[in-house]
Amino acid sequence: MTDSHERFNAFSTAVLDLVDRIPPGRVMTFGAIAEHLGQGGPRGVGGVMARHGYDVAWWRVVRADGTLPAYLMIDAQPHWVIERTPTRRGLVNVREALWLPCGEPTTWDHPRVLDQPPEASGRVHADGAGRHDKHVTSLGRSAQFGCA
Repeated sequence: MTDSHERFNAFSTAVLDLVDRIPPGRVMTFGAIAEHLGQGGPRGVGGVMARHGYDVAWWRVVRADGTLPAYLMIDAQPHWVIERTPTRRGLVNVREALWLPCGEPTTWDHPRVLDQPPEASGRVHADGAGRHDKHVTSLGRSAQFGCA
């Protein structure tokens, strides 16, 4: 067995073990999993989920915008309803549903995307309509996720 094959197996196992720990009604993003594990990146996590995701609660791992690939969205929505996952217009409300393991070493403080009113951003478009912009602020894990 090659080192890269062993690393892939270790990474796959770590991804699937973490997904198994996501509580019902909560989600992690592909990027959050990669950041928590400190390796792989969102695409690496997506690759593991594409190959082995049906062995775990795959609907609890979503993109940062609360979606999944189109072919999985219809199958995921009943799970979200049953688990009472916070959604908005059929998509996971990641801001409300995001889960991170508390009390464990991690490589990050998760950036939280917040809606910023148009008047705060000073951006008014040519048609005179203000549009909500997004900004990212980093909050400590303890403050943001209720970790003690």
